[in-house]
Amino acid sequence: MISALHNLAGPGKSLSAEPPDRREIEGLQRSGLARLHDARNASLSLESRFDLAYNAAHALCLSALRQHGFRPAQRYIVFQLLPHTLALGPEVWRVLDKCHQQRNIAEYEGELDVSERLVLDLIIAWDQVRLALGLDG
Repeated sequence: MISALHNLAGPGKSLSAEPPDRREIEGLQRSGLARLHDARNASLSLESRFDLAYNAAHALCLSALRQHGFRPAQRYIVFQLLPHTLALGPEVWRVLDKCHQQRNIAEYEGELDVSERLVLDLIIAWDQVRLALGLDG
């Protein structure tokens, strides 16, 4: 049976097949755990906490995709593929996708308008990814 991931792989498609690299995956997971630890530091600005939490979530989601032997062509797809990489539903990937949109507005338009609620939702979504990966947090 061909998986959804295989259907998205190939020239000009969203994914490319690439054998998993244990060191890369472990590095992404270490980075994700460390950044989230820092994102929980309430003495940092809300914008910094958002940036740290977003990048922590991205690192863990990317590690999940890499474990399956694929590399993304676009950054956001690691969130949308969570149902296929970690069996996580829309309650997780939609939060992460919304945060990706916020990140893009900040990066490309210079405007970051995040709330404490969004940062907390992001941390909760990150924690679901961490649990699905079987990582201690």
